[in-house]
Amino acid sequence: MTISNNDFHYIQNILHKQVGIVLGMDKLYLVENRLTALAQQRGLASLQELLLQLRTRPSPDILQDVVNAMAINETHFFRDEPFFETLKTTILPDILVQRAKQRTLSIWSAACSSGQEPYSIAILLREYFPQLRDWNVRLIASDISSTMLARSRKGCYTQFEVKRGLPEFLRYKYFQRCGKEWQIKAEICKMVEFKEINLTETWPSLPALDLLLLRNVLIYFDDTHKKIILNKVQRLLKPNGYLFAGTSETALNRLNKQLKIVQSGTIVGYQVQ
Repeated sequence: MTISNNDFHYIQNILHKQVGIVLGMDKLYLVENRLTALAQQRGLASLQELLLQLRTRPSPDILQDVVNAMAINETHFFRDEPFFETLKTTILPDILVQRAKQRTLSIWSAACSSGQEPYSIAILLREYFPQLRDWNVRLIASDISSTMLARSRKGCYTQFEVKRGLPEFLRYKYFQRCGKEWQIKAEICKMVEFKEINLTETWPSLPALDLLLLRNVLIYFDDTHKKIILNKVQRLLKPNGYLFAGTSETALNRLNKQLKIVQSGTIVGYQVQ
């Protein structure tokens, strides 16, 4: 079934009201595919039946299911290889020099989807920065979707997922086969704290941050909500802490004048002035 423009606008309004997400008309196919799958999961006969239920009986339960279905972002291990290489060779070494006296490190991977980004960071820290075993390290990962967080905490991925971006030697070192899937070893799982956070609402208590990854998520918000999020980010970053957004999410300093651009090679980030 093809979703009507009227129904699409209704879904747009739900997502904007609930979580501040802005969906363009180019996402119509995405709404159809994901909500059709949601209708099937809820035992409904069709997408039309789901839409009718949304309009006539919009319970918190079904609204949350719609948000969960539409908030799933594309991700894979070590996504954007140049970024992770810069993290390994430049950004993290710089942070560790600055925090050597305190021996603390705080990182937040926001909008982590199914968990590949925070687990990539955990593997990076364990593999290349063994000195951190004696530090107080907090690696926080968050998402708005309770479904994605449950999957992330499980740390179990398909053969297809572990082949996307994850070097083979790291797969065999930090994962183990579990039937047809691959399970991240407990030593890596234990490094990550997962939290359910809606970026546009009140945030829970979080530590001052050395590194915040807000990659490929701000593109889904309008400027008003971007400013709200960036104002919170500005207050949370430590002096000389780093913020990184997605490659297409540029000129964030236009939305928050306290953020200054810092660049390492082709990788652009931000720090508080």
